[in-house]
Amino acid sequence: MKDEHDLELLIASRFPIIAIETHEEQRAVNLLARCASRRQLPVHTWSVTTGWKPLQTQIAFASTQDPAPALRHVGNVRQPGVYALLDFHPFLNDPLHVRLLKEIAADYDRVPRTLVLMSHRTEVPPELDKLTVRFALSLPDETGIQRIFQEEVQSWQTRHAPKRLQGQQEALQMLLRLLRGLAEPDVRRLIRHAIEHDGVLDGNDLPRVINQKQQILSRDSSLSFELDTAEFADVAGLAALKRWLDRRRAPFLDEAGAQGLDVPKGIMLLGVQGCGKSLAAKAVAGTWGVPLMRLDFGALYNKWLGETERNLREALKAADSMAPCVLWIDEIEKCLSTSDHSDNGESRRVLGTLLTWMAERKSRVFIVATSNDIERLPPELVRKGRMDEIFFVDLPDGPARQEIARIHLAKREQDPSHFDLPRLAARTQGYSGAEIEQAVICALYEAHAQRVPLSDTLIEAEVDRTRPLSVVMAEKIEALRAWAADRTVKAD
Repeated sequence: MKDEHDLELLIASRFPIIAIETHEEQRAVNLLARCASRRQLPVHTWSVTTGWKPLQTQIAFASTQDPAPALRHVGNVRQPGVYALLDFHPFLNDPLHVRLLKEIAADYDRVPRTLVLMSHRTEVPPELDKLTVRFALSLPDETGIQRIFQEEVQSWQTRHAPKRLQGQQEALQMLLRLLRGLAEPDVRRLIRHAIEHDGVLDGNDLPRVINQKQQILSRDSSLSFELDTAEFADVAGLAALKRWLDRRRAPFLDEAGAQGLDVPKGIMLLGVQGCGKSLAAKAVAGTWGVPLMRLDFGALYNKWLGETERNLREALKAADSMAPCVLWIDEIEKCLSTSDHSDNGESRRVLGTLLTWMAERKSRVFIVATSNDIERLPPELVRKGRMDEIFFVDLPDGPARQEIARIHLAKREQDPSHFDLPRLAARTQGYSGAEIEQAVICALYEAHAQRVPLSDTLIEAEVDRTRPLSVVMAEKIEALRAWAADRTVKAD
């Protein structure tokens, strides 16, 4: 109903041209027809395959598939109406078509003819920019998804009567959560995918739905749906970070008793490479029980002016629709560093788009940004208010190294009680979590090659062969620690 109200308001506001970008053409056409009908306006659609077609019982134009004569027909009409041009975007590069559109729009006060440019993507020429308003179909909210689910269940039961759909309430709630952020046709397809198999909705259906959703979201290559969300039990140390997040879980999820508290916005994780920043980002989503979306800035960039910012806006809009969720931006300094002036200001424009969204967003999207070199980032991004806190993830201490070894041994079906973990922790002073994990992995390869069980001796031999980053890059790591000492909060 909101879409109908907003679109009808645009028509009533006498905008000469309305640009609708959507992959749901039929839904948009039906919406346009309902809005125009209430205002007693005729509606015609044009496409390159069919020419002009009336949506109601009216006299059709001469059916021309050539865009120039089609526009001239509209220009000769002397009655108000709505004229939708479907997939007209390839013809907007022709100056003749642009001029014809401009003349129709300029004549709106004398004959109110509303032109609708409807396509998956429409780049409005500068000549028409001041005459055009944009409209976007909204994604189904929680109520809308429940309505669609009920419709699909009713349809299934009608086709399979007298059978009744069976299901688990917990699986249903998880399914409804997974369907957030998708367009209505995709929501319907995934519901059918879940219930058509055997008429039972349970936990076995969810992996298939997750896999299909991941494929749908991959259409926008800059935003991916991460399936591997760890629990904090898989993250050694970081006690201060865990405590901080635990106190903000209820306000973020808007749980009972947390009303009136500000919604947490996000954190920056700064630290030494290989010390668990990315794992911690995943664990936030896993512990809070919300989807994890990863923003790939590399996939955002486009050689055409303005397209990169546009791609970022679309990715952030998709993240908003997934709320509540965690948005993970890995190694953010590589994509938002403003020290490089060779990109014609593109980094600055992208930064501006991100900052505007961060300041204005109302959705519950929690940002977790990781960085190895925060000095390359602009100060306006990391100041208080943009991010709630900056945590420094240092090399693990002795107890944390012991826990890291225990986790990685257990993950590989080795009994940690059979190993001297305190001794191993002592020998890995200055090692990162990733380096300890790699020592375990390499020792397992060696044990397999020798056809012997994994032992402390094999692991220690791999440790001795490793030159940790704290040695190889000692100067840089000490400089990073010195910078972070009185500027950040220790995550441990």
